[in-house]
Amino acid sequence: MTGDKLEILSVDFLDGHRPLVSELRGLARKLRLEFGWHYLLDLIWVIANLNFNCTGKVIDAGAGVGVMQWYLASKGIQVISVDRSSRANLGLRFRANFHVEGLRSDDLASNQAAWLHDYRNTSGLLAKAKTQVRNLFSFGRMLLPPLGKGHVYVYNQDLITLTDIEDESVDAVVALSSLEHNTPDGLREVVVELMRVLKSGGKLLATLGAARENDWFHEPSKGWNYSEVSLRGIFNLDTSTLTNYDRYDELFADLKDCAELRDNLAGFYNRSGDNGMPWGVWDPQYIPVGVCKVKP
Repeated sequence: MTGDKLEILSVDFLDGHRPLVSELRGLARKLRLEFGWHYLLDLIWVIANLNFNCTGKVIDAGAGVGVMQWYLASKGIQVISVDRSSRANLGLRFRANFHVEGLRSDDLASNQAAWLHDYRNTSGLLAKAKTQVRNLFSFGRMLLPPLGKGHVYVYNQDLITLTDIEDESVDAVVALSSLEHNTPDGLREVVVELMRVLKSGGKLLATLGAARENDWFHEPSKGWNYSEVSLRGIFNLDTSTLTNYDRYDELFADLKDCAELRDNLAGFYNRSGDNGMPWGVWDPQYIPVGVCKVKP
């Protein structure tokens, strides 16, 4: 057995990891972040399968400004936060609570530049005033110790070309509901690149959308959902890989009936139809699946 696995995520994870759920919710509130509709399941699964090493280096692939990178940094881990969208003007609330640097000189603007960017891109006098007050508070928070000894290195780069990261130089790669935004062929190339930078024995832990039989594209969230056959091929998982795809219907039914996820749906879903839960109507169209690939 290689340690590889292919696991459709169960809502039972919520009850099975209550202290972690509370910790993640608390961190999200502190950073003024909201969870995607299934992200708590994704976070729990990845964290439970990641062997923490406080001297290690982890890539958060497709990180955006999401909770995972900040959680890992709070545990003392060195995180390379990769996303094709620029975070050069990363909010001061993140900089105030964590050690944050750019992997390259232009990956992260100065604190002053980020402050000015916030001011210019906030509409309305009252909103501008609230933003300025929050930023003043963040500057004051910078005088206090950060949350944890880890670092977050912002790297604004497409996952297909991690040109500034050496071969076999990171201990783990995590990707929460981000890889499915590549085309199927593009995903294959991304996986090859992520495995290139991963050390032997290191884990690639990714969550994606699961398809019962045939791959399909969810237009509102702009993400692909993959069958067991496709994921085995893309991640090079052999026949000994543990899987629970045979429980797809049962686990999907449980997800649809999950009051905890339904009743805590993030407010941003109500503002758009271009997301995983269009216009905030609880109607799951897919279920997340976790992929663990251990590099030989």
